[in-house]
Amino acid sequence: MFADRAKIYIRAGKGGDGHVSFRRELFVPNGGPDGGNGGKGGDVIFEVDEGLNTLTDFRHKRKYCAVDGQQGGKKKCHGADGQDIIIKVPAGTVIKDEKTGKVITDMSNGNNSEIILKGGKGGLGNMNFATPTMQAPKYAQPGQPSKELEVTLELKVIADVGLVGFPNVGKSTLLSRVTNAKPKIANYHFTTLNPNLGVVDLTEGKGFVIADIPGLIEGASQGIGLGHEFLRHIERTKVIIHMVDAASTEGRDPIEDIYTINQELSNYNEQIAMRPQVIAANKIDVIYSEDEDPVQKLRDEFEPKGIKVFAISAVSGKGLKELLFYVNELLEGLDPEPIIFEKEFFEEEIRLADEPYTIEIDEDGIYVVEGPKIDKMLGYTNLESEKGFAFFQRFLKDNGILDELEKAGIEEGDTVRMYGLEFDYYK
Repeated sequence: MFADRAKIYIRAGKGGDGHVSFRRELFVPNGGPDGGNGGKGGDVIFEVDEGLNTLTDFRHKRKYCAVDGQQGGKKKCHGADGQDIIIKVPAGTVIKDEKTGKVITDMSNGNNSEIILKGGKGGLGNMNFATPTMQAPKYAQPGQPSKELEVTLELKVIADVGLVGFPNVGKSTLLSRVTNAKPKIANYHFTTLNPNLGVVDLTEGKGFVIADIPGLIEGASQGIGLGHEFLRHIERTKVIIHMVDAASTEGRDPIEDIYTINQELSNYNEQIAMRPQVIAANKIDVIYSEDEDPVQKLRDEFEPKGIKVFAISAVSGKGLKELLFYVNELLEGLDPEPIIFEKEFFEEEIRLADEPYTIEIDEDGIYVVEGPKIDKMLGYTNLESEKGFAFFQRFLKDNGILDELEKAGIEEGDTVRMYGLEFDYYK
């Protein structure tokens, strides 16, 4: 089964914590602070791999984490930076935030490598906080927390022309005849389970890329019969060729088929249904009706609407040249820029993968704030110094703890307790 959609969890590395230490050497009784800085956390990077054409690998591994930065050391030693993680995807992969559905990036049109999550910065060691009035700071800066996301990967094939139609109308046969593609061909529903790409070469260097989109059925836009798996591949195409069985060898009405597919395209994405269309009336070599011409009926129905109809035989090749040159003319009249999915999701929307904390009100009305996040911060902060207390206040504000206290109903003068620390709350 062709895999064109996957959901994975990605996490950048946390910044290493700054270190608290003091120089201790013989004959240097009052050595100054020498705690080093923490290393930067690793980034999460997506890269295009031209050798890939599916997202199958992501069915087996769904969690990708970069390495955390190392903590700073004594003697002003800098912690090692965390190693980046590089995730390989096929060209045409659109990365979206799983929660909102917003586009983070489109790995196509030369966008071969992009940092999706940046690792946290390393914290400063206590050597950075020494001043003439504070020569022995006993606190260091924690590293920045890591960032995490659940993302959806969607592969949308990169083609100028999308070839659509019901199963068994001859799309794969057409593709194999006009391009160098070698799709498997057989006579049963959903013959093609993955989009086939081929390059149509015309005279004087002209040509285009065409995608045989697997056969659609009524209800495809609601996901019936793998509909969603197929329809997303039409989103980049600029021109749509509707292929129908003009001979009605399976008893279907070709006019009704076109209206049905157009309705499915519109239900899925109205913009797709508005793109230029051409009708390829296939299997004219097996039309035996003497009463009426089914191709003319198609022309009478659709050419007044601006949709040109070509009578073709994918088996014998009749009519294919006229069809392909007309499609090429349509493309030449359109914007040559490829269809790219614009970025909708920005870095400031990325949530932090941070340690939790809780806010509760005890029986004495004291607001108790606890959790690994708070415990860790207090371990690095010297609240007896003015600078250390200022750092503590910034920490409460920057991490949203003050906002959460206000949501819990705290008022000026109320008491806050964090493990062994108690203080009165004032804005």
